[in-house]
Amino acid sequence: MEKREDKQEEEQEQVVNPWEVTAKDGGKIDYDKLIDKFGCQRLEEPLVDRVQRLTGRPAHVFLRRGVFFAHRDFDEILNGYEKGKKFYLYTGRGPSSEALHLGHLVPFMFTKYLQDAFKVPLVIQLTDDEKCMWKNLSVEECQRLARENAKDIIACGFDITKTFIFSDFDYVGGSFYKNMVRIAKCVTYNKVVGIFGFSGEDHIGKVSFPPIQAAPSFPSSFPHLFSGKDDLRCLIPCAIDQDPYFRMTRDVAPRLGYHKPSLIESSFFPALQGETGKMSASDPNSAIYVTDSAKVIKNKINKYAFSGGQDSIEKHRELGANLEVDIPVKYLSFFLEDDAELEHIKTEYGAGRMLTGEVKKRLADVLTELVDRHRAARAAVTEEMVDAFMAVRPLPNMFD
Repeated sequence: MEKREDKQEEEQEQVVNPWEVTAKDGGKIDYDKLIDKFGCQRLEEPLVDRVQRLTGRPAHVFLRRGVFFAHRDFDEILNGYEKGKKFYLYTGRGPSSEALHLGHLVPFMFTKYLQDAFKVPLVIQLTDDEKCMWKNLSVEECQRLARENAKDIIACGFDITKTFIFSDFDYVGGSFYKNMVRIAKCVTYNKVVGIFGFSGEDHIGKVSFPPIQAAPSFPSSFPHLFSGKDDLRCLIPCAIDQDPYFRMTRDVAPRLGYHKPSLIESSFFPALQGETGKMSASDPNSAIYVTDSAKVIKNKINKYAFSGGQDSIEKHRELGANLEVDIPVKYLSFFLEDDAELEHIKTEYGAGRMLTGEVKKRLADVLTELVDRHRAARAAVTEEMVDAFMAVRPLPNMFD
């Protein structure tokens, strides 16, 4: 009885699933508890070192600083790669808004690094059907948003000779649909309710969606890319809130004769107001958007970015900043490339020798440069480029 009550209490402390991320009393997400609950593994330094050795290039900043902190069988991907066996990448985006915020860019920035470092193909799923079922959006609006989001994704610099972007509304059918049906037959209603928490009030579209997100994990879903390569492994970079989909997929995979997909999972990019989960699209002041001007970025950081600094200069000089709660430092940990400069800022700010205003100014400079660069790249993406990335075609250079 006590164990059941402890479990219920723990589940009330934080909720992490594909549609909700909350911690008890607005606190921080406990990622150690999440690893234990989900049953994934922590991504330790030896794996990061191994990535560097195998690819011959420095580990991405998101790897070096633990932004991607958990995995499922990533070591098996590296084992195969070391023996000359390639794999493919799969990630996605649920297009529910026209403009992306920085948190949305994190998985795509990292996926581009993986594609470049390992020289492997990539499929990107735009779940316009999911957003139609979960949001108050029409089919047509979700399709429009999918194309707009595709422009931001393409602007991240993916290699068109190795990348296939698809919309569920446009692509689902044929071999992909056959895999969906195979997956659906392996998952009971009780199982899907247990994993995703669906209730009797949820419409049947929600219950039927998980096989759609699972199907890209299997190479036979893309016969124009991977015909005859059913033994190809799949690596999925994603935020850890997507883990439930792939726990289900990994359970089903051996029964269908496929490798279990491997995952490499990130923590959540915090809201400006504090590290209480992930940012809310309903509050534009909780995030920096790729459409924000330099002035807007500066104002948002100065006004809304939660500071770990003290409430007076004298006190700050004496006690220093609390780096554990300071959002500008956390954002710099994501986007400031220079390890030495980041450590310098942490040391000086933590000792009170650097003031909050100085840290916020440096962050504004870093984010303005990033957003300006992204916006320029997006402006160069034409409708014809979107069509080319989304065309069902072979990728002749995908393993070169």
